[in-house]
Amino acid sequence: TVVELLNKVDIFKCDKSKCGFLEGKEIEHFYKILTHREEIEVIYGEYAKTDGLMSATDLLNFLLNEQREDASQNDALQLIEKYELDENAKAKQQMTKDGFLMYLQQPEGLIFNPAHKSVYQDMNQPLNHYFISSSHNTYLLEDQLKGPSSTEAYKKALLKGCRCVELDCWDGSDGEPVIYHGYTLTSKILFKDVIKAIKEYAFKTTEYPVILSLENHCSVEQQKIMAQHLISILDSALVTKPLRDQMPTCLPSPEELKGRFIVKGKRLDKLEEMFSEESKTAEEDSVTEEEDDEGDEEDQEKKSSKTKSLKLAKELSDIVIYCKSVHFRGFEDSRDKQSFYEMASFKEGEAVKLAEESANDYIHHNTDKLSRIYPAGLRTDSSNYNPVPLWNAGCQIVALNFQTPCLEMDLNQGLFLQNGQSGYNLKPSFLRDQDTNYNATCVICALKSSIVDPIVKVQIYGVPADTTVVETQYIENNGFNPMWNENFQFNVRVPDLALVRFLIEDYDSSSNNEFIGQYTLPFNSLRNGYHHVPLLTKKGDLLSSAGLFVHIMVVDAE
Repeated sequence: TVVELLNKVDIFKCDKSKCGFLEGKEIEHFYKILTHREEIEVIYGEYAKTDGLMSATDLLNFLLNEQREDASQNDALQLIEKYELDENAKAKQQMTKDGFLMYLQQPEGLIFNPAHKSVYQDMNQPLNHYFISSSHNTYLLEDQLKGPSSTEAYKKALLKGCRCVELDCWDGSDGEPVIYHGYTLTSKILFKDVIKAIKEYAFKTTEYPVILSLENHCSVEQQKIMAQHLISILDSALVTKPLRDQMPTCLPSPEELKGRFIVKGKRLDKLEEMFSEESKTAEEDSVTEEEDDEGDEEDQEKKSSKTKSLKLAKELSDIVIYCKSVHFRGFEDSRDKQSFYEMASFKEGEAVKLAEESANDYIHHNTDKLSRIYPAGLRTDSSNYNPVPLWNAGCQIVALNFQTPCLEMDLNQGLFLQNGQSGYNLKPSFLRDQDTNYNATCVICALKSSIVDPIVKVQIYGVPADTTVVETQYIENNGFNPMWNENFQFNVRVPDLALVRFLIEDYDSSSNNEFIGQYTLPFNSLRNGYHHVPLLTKKGDLLSSAGLFVHIMVVDAE
């Protein structure tokens, strides 16, 4: 409790009568101790120039000079009306220190730009122009060897704004396809139950489209069942044909696809054949197709070294419209042969190598085609790779294990915190323009209710030239109201790709520091001035009654 915490830090001395409870002036004294913020007093004192209080003009000066907001006298008056608790001060259009503290602890005082909490980006560009929040092995709750599979994992990912979920599909008993991690002891769930769960939770957080990434290992018979379930359960929300009556020349936009589901998988023919007068209906229900190589490494060892083939049911093939899976055979081959609706998947090692050694080619590839990245199969513990270098190369579907709390998921959550948590972030213009002259190679060459020793690390993630970390000194035995009063300066060269992470740890000189909380947000969503930084747990939940108070100043380089 609060009382227990204050006793621990030798602050709770309000019970002057020694009766075991507080009354009258003791309560007032207790409140003053509880809300005492030396740094707030200093800031308030600098601007409270009207009989020791902040007038609307004083508050406006603070908003303009410190917060660098485009504010007016009326904005200041509205803040006083909204947050001032003292009716006498409010009547005089003044703000007390308590009202000022109340304002700084509300959304208006948080570090994240409130304008970015809603959808503010252009959502009418082709899908390949966006970073898309994406998960890998979405069905798993734990590890990839014997952990449980569950529809709950899909619900959790979708509620976090994930827009691309993976379904590993295998033949099940009683003719019903199942989802699980092949060749392992992970539990199995029915394909139809997963589709029902996805339909129910897909658009609770955001209305923008969901991509169903199929890793298909089923027989033709059960592929037909898969297609039946997709069509019957998702109904008109499933995209089963191009949005218009003529052959498209680019992918549709997130806005056009609101409330819709897109299937990513193999297709027997080119999309163009749907509009060809000479196209013929296939006489066979299935055609031999080269098998996808997206299986994990342990799966690959169980397969013959010879080229395998996959029988593909026409019913399932026909509902693959905008995300046809193809193999990547080099950038030249992709330029010459790969259509805009065809997309390749890359294992993390291959993708990182391309981003490092062929960055410009990779960036140009991703200006008009979708790329999906997935973790290596050896990550049996469901750990994650660093997604930042792949975002830097313009890769859109950078799939992570959402079930694993880690730095990489912090970065993913931070990137997609903006734009209304829609799961779609518009890529910077230099990663969208096919004629881009962006030279990748030149860039790529508080807190806790116990006694802790808190230390703050400020981390920048982005292009290698921007990636850095600084840390404060630790404050010994004070997790209640530590003050660092330290200044750091960063030179950020590519702000459009930069993420800022505030990490708080309990310092330990003899072992690894203990995680306390973190908060990650896009650099471009930072607000100038004095702001509170909320803190999240490892699982991404809000750490109540905890936060950092920081001063931010972003200025253009001279």
